[in-house]
Amino acid sequence: LQQVHPNVLAKILKQRTVYQNEEIVVIDKPYGLPVHGGPGIKNCIADVLPILAKMLEDMRAEPLHLCHRLDKETTGVMVLARSKEAAEKIRLLFKTRQVEKIYWAVVLGDPDPVEGVVEIPIVEKEVQSHQSHYKMTLAPNYRVRPEDGKVTKIRRNPKAESAVTRYRRLAAASACSLLELQPITGVKHQIRVHLAYGLGCPILGDHKYSHWSKLAPQKLPELTLRRLKLEQSKARHLPLHLHAHRLCLPLGQPLDFVCKLPFFFQKTLRKLELDIPKD
Repeated sequence: LQQVHPNVLAKILKQRTVYQNEEIVVIDKPYGLPVHGGPGIKNCIADVLPILAKMLEDMRAEPLHLCHRLDKETTGVMVLARSKEAAEKIRLLFKTRQVEKIYWAVVLGDPDPVEGVVEIPIVEKEVQSHQSHYKMTLAPNYRVRPEDGKVTKIRRNPKAESAVTRYRRLAAASACSLLELQPITGVKHQIRVHLAYGLGCPILGDHKYSHWSKLAPQKLPELTLRRLKLEQSKARHLPLHLHAHRLCLPLGQPLDFVCKLPFFFQKTLRKLELDIPKD
């Protein structure tokens, strides 16, 4: 989708429209498509919103507006607003945590406990390695003292943002788990960081957050590789398995949107023998 003509991209997004009314348009965001432009990004959702608006409405339609963001690799429910006023109203609902968001992810390993809440602040840090780069990471409020093993409160990092993620395991097989996640806050890369560094269960295909100090493809357990019929040397091509499955928006009456898992995600679940719970 990075290579197609903007009109073609707008047409694809139009086909992926799951709901529209006079205030909003809800799309099923495809994989690998950034929401915003930036260096080296040829195509993004923000750029084609005026074209998409014209395709959905008459030719005089005003451009659509972004209300929230999803990572480039995340698929699923995304809400666009038809006017500035509607966009501001919806952004406020996200900001004041009135929007319920449910994600599904395939992760390596098994979280312990299998259900719970990760509440650890997150901060962006520079990773000093042979290839210096920036990553989001945990900034815990507590640490264990090495001398006596006691838990002590530490000074809060002023740059850290509060981050809270609820999780529960839906299925486990092949050294992997399928998790349902509910981010209560909306910090950049929150789910990925909480799972990888908080629970020690990085998302399948998350090559950025599977190691701390290096940029390298994710290392997968033997059993997982066997089930996926994959060589470790090809693991770099695995896509990120994180999907915005459901979103509940309290606009007048609560609106509930669900996006089916993308084809590659369903295929992975079958190969790993992870059973999808029936909604």
